[in-house]
Amino acid sequence: MTDSTVPAWWTTAVVYQIYPRSFADGNGDGIGDLRGIRGHLDHLQDLGVDVVWLSPIYRSPQADNGYDISDYEDIDPMFGTIDEFDTLLGEIHARGMKLMMDLVVNHTSDEHPWFQAARSSTKNPKHDWYIWRRPIDGAEPNRWRSAFGGPAWAWNPPTQEYFLHMFAPQQPDLNWANPAMRDAIYTMMNRWLDRGVDGFRMDVIDHIAKDPDALIDPSSERYVMQPQAHDYLREMHERVFAPRQEALLTVGEMPGVTIEDAIRFTDPKRHELDMVFQFEHVDLDRGPDSKFDNHRAPLGALKRSLARWQDGLADRGWNSLYLGNHDQPRAISRFGTVPPGSDRLRYETATALATALHLHRGTPYIYQGDEIGMTNAGFTTIDDYRDVETLNYYRSQVGRGVPAATVLEAIGFRSRDNARTPIPWTGDGASSFTDGVPWIGMAAAADRINVADDRAAGTRSVFEYYRRLIALRHDSEVVRLGAFALLEPDHKQLWAFRRCRGADARIVLVNCSDEPCPVPDALRARLGPLVLGNLQRAEALTKGPDDADAAGAESVEAAGPRADDVLNVGILAPWEARVFRECTEPDK
Repeated sequence: MTDSTVPAWWTTAVVYQIYPRSFADGNGDGIGDLRGIRGHLDHLQDLGVDVVWLSPIYRSPQADNGYDISDYEDIDPMFGTIDEFDTLLGEIHARGMKLMMDLVVNHTSDEHPWFQAARSSTKNPKHDWYIWRRPIDGAEPNRWRSAFGGPAWAWNPPTQEYFLHMFAPQQPDLNWANPAMRDAIYTMMNRWLDRGVDGFRMDVIDHIAKDPDALIDPSSERYVMQPQAHDYLREMHERVFAPRQEALLTVGEMPGVTIEDAIRFTDPKRHELDMVFQFEHVDLDRGPDSKFDNHRAPLGALKRSLARWQDGLADRGWNSLYLGNHDQPRAISRFGTVPPGSDRLRYETATALATALHLHRGTPYIYQGDEIGMTNAGFTTIDDYRDVETLNYYRSQVGRGVPAATVLEAIGFRSRDNARTPIPWTGDGASSFTDGVPWIGMAAAADRINVADDRAAGTRSVFEYYRRLIALRHDSEVVRLGAFALLEPDHKQLWAFRRCRGADARIVLVNCSDEPCPVPDALRARLGPLVLGNLQRAEALTKGPDDADAAGAESVEAAGPRADDVLNVGILAPWEARVFRECTEPDK
């Protein structure tokens, strides 16, 4: 997207992701539901977000927490009814927000009627709606591995064939080469949009096109990002999105996507998607053998990775900005150093990372609980976990002789369940989420790290700081659309960058370490009035959004000199973040 392009509405928007089973329980069965979400819409409205994204709430056997759909057009009873969904949708719209549904169309549940028909006979009309192959030399047709461990092929006795499942065996992959199957998908999507839904986040949508030759090549590893995916998405756009494109948000989750791929997927002239979720920055700390090989990515790698995407999509396409979601550990425990349940630098880390993320160019995504600084779960036994990926990994590693304590340490840091613990709404722990027994345990220190206490924390409220960040994006054209330039790319503590639009510029400084960070002299010379800061020493200077910068400058002058040298910012405190107007044009 160029500066001459009329900006789409979602360039101003901030998206909030709800993981429904863990957000709020409205009927006391221990599982979050639509009624619970309705009861806390004021929280989202107060936060100032524009779009609510719901992880899957369709009917499902829950083999993968709803990402195995058995009926695309009904609500799973654990979450409520279709009438309750309509009520929720209306109440979200009444508050000026939009609703984006999670859509899983790479695969279905093996209990979906389509698959039940498909597996019954090779002559069934729906057989070709899935991907089947005969054995080769008495074994699987190729060596593809499931994302959750083990072969990506499962045997179907009635047809004497293997079916493909890139995830759990209960999640057979759909055959997008079949036009009738695509028609059924598009019809279903249109029904949701007719109902008033405002868009889709599409799960692993880059997986939908498979290379037919690779499917029978025993050595093949080619199963994502095939060229046909563009054909399918352009057809989807024409059949589903085009008539109401201006009002929708369409996002594709794409593991393995490159910048060049993302440009093709999100270039407005190609009519595919609005933006993609890329994984480069969240794969930086992935070990050579597994995501559970724990090591921390250096700050330099993280900021340079995101800067590459800023530069790569500067003229065409658009970035989705995220550090956490339902598939990732809690950001402040992963990219910061805050252990489960700790208060040491928790507020500082949560607000510093949020500043860095929200001041990049793109659409920011807030994952539920990040706005109160939730940490990793702090689980101590395998019985605490529910995630299929985590449980499979534990069984496989212990089965190979790896000590259980070693495996527990690894999953304690990286398991997806770290992000799936229930939201503690008050200091009453589990009872603030449900009247029953929660489907998964509460995170460590839920009696201290909860919504009510955080919102009452004044200058140390993560929630209140997020509100100011969102207001800044809404009010500042520089933050929404300004060009991005990474500064000090090799600095091991400082995340610094510049945003500019015409002659108007901001400089963002974030100390991503537990130690004080001197600001390089060359940067100090460029710093003008303070726009936003996360620490109390700057509180008088950070009252309003970006259009109040002038008042902030007057406050600086009125305050007089301080021991910490507010005007010149000689040293940033641990996990301190500041946003400044640039006082002079940088040297060319």
